[in-house]
Amino acid sequence: MAVDYAVIVVYMAGMLGMGWWGMRRAKSKSEFLVAGRRLGPWMYSGTMAAIVLGGASTISGVGLGYKHGLSGAWMVLAIGLGLLALSVFFSARIARLKVYTVSEMLDLRYGGKAGLVSGVVMWAYTLMLAVTSTIAYATIFNVLFDVDRTWAIVLGGSIVVAYSTLGGMWSITLTDMVQFVVKTVGVLLLLMPIAVVKAGGFAQMKAQLPNEYFDPLGVGGEVIFTYVLVYTFGMLIGQDIWQRVFTARSDRTARWGGTAAGTYCLVYALAGAVIGTAARVLFPKLGNPEDAFATIVKEELPVGVRGLVLAAALAAVMSTSSGALIASATVANNDIWARLRGAVRKGDAAPHDEVKGNRMFILIMGVAVIVIAIQLSTVLEGLTVAYDLLVGGLLVPVLGGLLWTRGTVYGALAGVVGGGAVVLAMMWKYSIMANEPVYYGLLASLAAYVVVSLATEPTDPAILANWRRRLAGEASDDEPVAVHS
Repeated sequence: MAVDYAVIVVYMAGMLGMGWWGMRRAKSKSEFLVAGRRLGPWMYSGTMAAIVLGGASTISGVGLGYKHGLSGAWMVLAIGLGLLALSVFFSARIARLKVYTVSEMLDLRYGGKAGLVSGVVMWAYTLMLAVTSTIAYATIFNVLFDVDRTWAIVLGGSIVVAYSTLGGMWSITLTDMVQFVVKTVGVLLLLMPIAVVKAGGFAQMKAQLPNEYFDPLGVGGEVIFTYVLVYTFGMLIGQDIWQRVFTARSDRTARWGGTAAGTYCLVYALAGAVIGTAARVLFPKLGNPEDAFATIVKEELPVGVRGLVLAAALAAVMSTSSGALIASATVANNDIWARLRGAVRKGDAAPHDEVKGNRMFILIMGVAVIVIAIQLSTVLEGLTVAYDLLVGGLLVPVLGGLLWTRGTVYGALAGVVGGGAVVLAMMWKYSIMANEPVYYGLLASLAAYVVVSLATEPTDPAILANWRRRLAGEASDDEPVAVHS
C-alpha cells in the first residue's frame, strides 16, 4: 500500500500547489469568481465535466450499477442530458449576460425584488451540495488510511477549502483539469476494463446475472422520469453549473465545450454502470451497493493502479465539492450579504476589496460545510431536499424569464415561494424521499408563475430593453445588474 499512499499524497500536494499558483492570477472579482471569463474550449470542457461528475456520479453510479445493472446508468445519464440541453439551448445567452449568479439574472430580467428570495433557495442548495460532497471523503479516506470519519472529513474538506480560498475559480479550474484527467484515466481507462476482465467478460456477466441487469429500462420508468425531472432540469439552473458557464470566453466555447462535456458524461454514466455490474458478479453479497466501488478497487486492482483509481474517486469528490463551495460563497456574498449590507447602509456604496470579501466568504462557508458534514450521518435525504427545492422553486422562474417576456417579478416571486412551500408540504405528507414533492412543487410553481404574471402589470419596457441589450452581449463585468422599477 505504500505506493498507493504515495500516489494520493502527491496528488493532494499538487492540489494545494495549484491553489497557490491560482492565487497569483486572481486579482479582480471577475478573475476570482469566473476566471476572468477567459476559458477556452479545452479548459472549459474539462472543468464543466469535473463539476458535474462528482462522488455521487462515481461512487453512487457504480452502486446503482451493482443494484440494477446497466440501467443504473440513468442517474448520471440524466445529468449528462441536462448539461447537453443547457449547452445547446441556453449557455450562449447565459454567458452574454455578464452576471455572477442566477439571482442576478433574475434581478436583471424582472427588475429586482426576486433576487434575495431566490438567493436564499440557491444558497441552501449549493451549501447542501457542498456538504454531501464533503461527507464522501469519509468513505474514501477510510479505505485509504483507515482514519476516523471526522478526521477524514476534516482532511479532505480542508484541502478543498485551502485551494478554493487561495485562488478562487482560477485555482478550482486548474485543479479540475487535473481531476478530469485523473478520473478519465482511473475510471474509464483502468477500472472499467479491469473490472470486466476480472468478471470474466460480458458473456460471463450475462450468464451469471438475471436478464433485467442488461435491460436499458430495468430500473423502471417512474425512476427514470424522476431522474430526468430532478437532475436534467437541475443542471439547467444550478448556480454551480452556471458559474462555470460564466467562465467561457465566447458563445461558441460555452455551446460546443459544454456539448463535449455533456457527451463525456454519457460515456462516464455507462462506465459506472458496467463497473457496478461487474462488481455484482465478483462480490454478489455486499450489504450496501454503495460499497461496490471501494470493494472492487481494494480487492481486484494491483498496487499503484489502486492508488490512481482511488485518486480518481477523490478527484470526483473534490471537483464537485470545490465547485459547490465557491457557488455557495458567491451566492451568500453577492446575493444575500451584499443586499442586506446595502439595505442597512441605505445605498451607501463604501469601497471595499471584493476579492478579499469573496475569499473570506469561501473560508466561512468552507468551515461551515465541514462542521455540518461532521454532524450529519446521512446525505441522501439532504441532497434530495436541496434538489427538490431547487427544481420545484426556481426552475419555472428561471426558464420563464429566459423564454417568456410576459413573466413578471411578482409571478417569479410567487413561483419561487409557492413551489418551495408545496415541496416542503408534500415532503411532510409523503416523505423526503418520495417522488411526489417535486412533481407537485413544479406544477404549483408553474401555475403560480403564469397566473400571477398575467394578473399583474407587464414588466417595465425599460427593464426588458436592458435585458435584451445584455442578452446581445452589450455589457461589461462592472456594469450594474438591474434596472429597478
